[in-house]
Amino acid sequence: MHVVELEGVAVRVVGKTLLAGVDWRVEYGEHWAVLGPNGAGKTTLLSLAAAVRHPSEGMVSVLGHRLGRVDVRALRRHIGLVAAGRRLIDEELMEEEGATAHTVVLTGHTATSAPLWDRYGDAEHDRALRLLADVGCKELADRPFRVCSQGERARIRVARSLMPDPAVLLLDEPFAGLDLPAREDLVSAVEDLAATRPVLTTITVAHHLEELPVTTTHAMLMRDGRVLVSGPVADVLTSANLSDCFGRALHVDRFDGRWFARAARP
Repeated sequence: MHVVELEGVAVRVVGKTLLAGVDWRVEYGEHWAVLGPNGAGKTTLLSLAAAVRHPSEGMVSVLGHRLGRVDVRALRRHIGLVAAGRRLIDEELMEEEGATAHTVVLTGHTATSAPLWDRYGDAEHDRALRLLADVGCKELADRPFRVCSQGERARIRVARSLMPDPAVLLLDEPFAGLDLPAREDLVSAVEDLAATRPVLTTITVAHHLEELPVTTTHAMLMRDGRVLVSGPVADVLTSANLSDCFGRALHVDRFDGRWFARAARP
């Protein structure tokens, strides 16, 4: 059973093709990065993996269940999703009520916008605290969410997504809007999760190679709704492949396990 499997997938909306002819397999314990220019289809691809969208044609299977033949509400319980451009909780309500980081993480257990206190026992409270510690935010447990920085909120959202112990964690541009220290804190948190949860699969949509954790095992490059190349990260993230994907000459380097890209100079 694959974590995610796509065969001949296309997605069309109002006559516009967002994805076409996509084949993809993700195995347990793999850590994927999906890159490409704006409009390449990255977020659409992730929405299929998150079971929040169905394909126009082709087959999509998530955690062994084919979309269209499964109750997606139950399936989503096993999928963690953090999207920078999409609020998964009512953060304005949380801010108004002065909810703490601990409370925000707790709501991941019930997948609700507000806490359902009668559904949280000692085990849930303890798990929320452990998850905050896992992403380097232990000291934020009692801090009001409204005063947390953007970087701290990003890590708190990751902790919240892990409350139901998902099999796969999907990160859609999680580094958007973060400054350098906050980006590095989040990269470190994702790397630590890979070390402490060897079965957890991650798929990260990113814009920059510098955002990729050293634990990345596989990569996919997309352009114009199609997959240009996918496979082991070292085979995919080459200067030639990145130049083809982004339409300009790029030079790719790797240092201490991290990837970097810059414009190629004559």
